[in-house]
Amino acid sequence: MNLALTDRVAMVAAASKGIGFAAAQALASEGCRVSICARNEETLSRAVNEIERQAGTGRAVGVVADVSLPDDLERWHRDTVGRFGPVDILVTNTGGPPAARFMDLTDDQWEAGVQSTLMNVVRLSRLALPDMIARGWGRIIHLTSLVAKHPADDLTISTTLRTGISALTRTQSNQLAGRGVLVNAVLPGNTMTDRAIHLARVRSEAQGITMEEALEAAARAIPAGRLARPEEIAAAIVFLASEAASYITGVSLLVDGGSAQCPI
Repeated sequence: MNLALTDRVAMVAAASKGIGFAAAQALASEGCRVSICARNEETLSRAVNEIERQAGTGRAVGVVADVSLPDDLERWHRDTVGRFGPVDILVTNTGGPPAARFMDLTDDQWEAGVQSTLMNVVRLSRLALPDMIARGWGRIIHLTSLVAKHPADDLTISTTLRTGISALTRTQSNQLAGRGVLVNAVLPGNTMTDRAIHLARVRSEAQGITMEEALEAAARAIPAGRLARPEEIAAAIVFLASEAASYITGVSLLVDGGSAQCPI
């Protein structure tokens, strides 16, 4: 299948590791020029080097940025356009907010979650959209979570905000499809990343079991019988970014091994 992504410019947020990194790698392997951001300069540099090792020198750039800070997002977008030109593909992404039940959360935690999980999506979309609309072609893919469709009691903030991003996805798609910009969301299930290990640690402490037992329990709860690999989520992102998905918009796509059909 010809995905027609050669020399498209892609921005992938929070992409020094995990699913974001896998998405950036996959887009670069299809010929995109990729700009990634992360807060840690060392891990960001390693990620850029690995992408360029596979895709070629000059195919990736990294900008140190915190997605919860508006000035950082503006600088990242400005540096990307200055290096590669207008953005064709935007993948929004962030690490998950604190894992906790409702009564254990403070106002400060809610506010931090809104800034890092929701407002970065709003701000990045606002930065990338003018050029997409002007050229009549664009792809926005919001990387969110299974909890947008299947709430989790210990992921209260994430469940609330990512459900809202699914609504935003639909609203953006309605407003932008006629202008050549397609907007979709990818909702990963439990995926073997640092976040999955962190959640396993939190749940192991709460349940009095080992972290390994918590991970095994998570795998057993998935009809596919295992956690996802980051590259499996990345494959869905690349497809939605491609010309092959030219009639798909407004979708919140579960990539979860069937998890939404059973309890977490």
